[in-house]
Amino acid sequence: MRVLIAEDDPVSRRVLEASLKKWGYDVLVACDGDEAWEVFESGDGPRLAILDWMMPGLDGIEVSRRIRKQSNEDYVYVMILTSRGQKQDLIDAMAAGADDYVTKPFDAGELRVRVRAAQRILDLQDEIIAARESLREQATHDMLTGLLNRPAIIEALQRALDHGEREKSRVGVVMADLDHFKRINDTQGHKAGDTVLRESVRRMRSVLRTYDSIGRYGGEEFLLVLPGCDEDGAIALAERIRCCLGEEPVRLCRNSLEVTASFGVTVVEGCRGQTADSAIMVADEALYLAKERGRNRVERARGEPAGAC
Repeated sequence: MRVLIAEDDPVSRRVLEASLKKWGYDVLVACDGDEAWEVFESGDGPRLAILDWMMPGLDGIEVSRRIRKQSNEDYVYVMILTSRGQKQDLIDAMAAGADDYVTKPFDAGELRVRVRAAQRILDLQDEIIAARESLREQATHDMLTGLLNRPAIIEALQRALDHGEREKSRVGVVMADLDHFKRINDTQGHKAGDTVLRESVRRMRSVLRTYDSIGRYGGEEFLLVLPGCDEDGAIALAERIRCCLGEEPVRLCRNSLEVTASFGVTVVEGCRGQTADSAIMVADEALYLAKERGRNRVERARGEPAGAC
């Protein structure tokens, strides 16, 4: 773990630095409060700061206040080092955002214990953040394919439509359905079906642009959101995905399977009041048309594009 020490007294600074390095910490050194704050302003500051209260320029209390005002999720543990020992001094330091308070001259053993306690707290915070992100991932992503799940891709579509309304730009909407997928599950088993889904997703992603979105809308049905795409562009992209899916069989443990898909395409113009549900409905109608006409094909919506102004 990296630790910043800010201490204007050279003797105390060298003792602190030597002790922390001996205990295995990566130490950054600042000679005053201004240097310490520059480290945190750079955006790559350490997670633990040991700040002398009285320093030229910014004092340790002011640096602590500024650290707390930063909107940074990586919490910085602040320890104030000072010769002051009155209860009010402790209250003032904590009110400024400090987490701990060590009086000088410090005892090396006590400081080591306090630094270890700080590290445990920071490690615990990292674990909490990791658990929260895992829950967020589970809430918004399909566990099998890693794609956005149905609520999340619908939300992504609505955001794209709202942006299209503001910018007067088009949004391509594509519904894709793997052909005869139930037959794969029935004849090859669900494990083979899972393999086909994951490989199909990999191939679809390889064709999409970096700013396109794709989500698992149903069992073997996918919703694609293509910002800034006109009808010709959306149809061409869907056609590239169709060719990529069918260019070679999906390899299973004992055999290989040909995989194809049907696609329904519509484009929403940048006009007011467009909803994700209405766009999906039109793209879904185009998808059913592709199935009616023999599958393994791309069809545009009948009549006017969704949301034509």
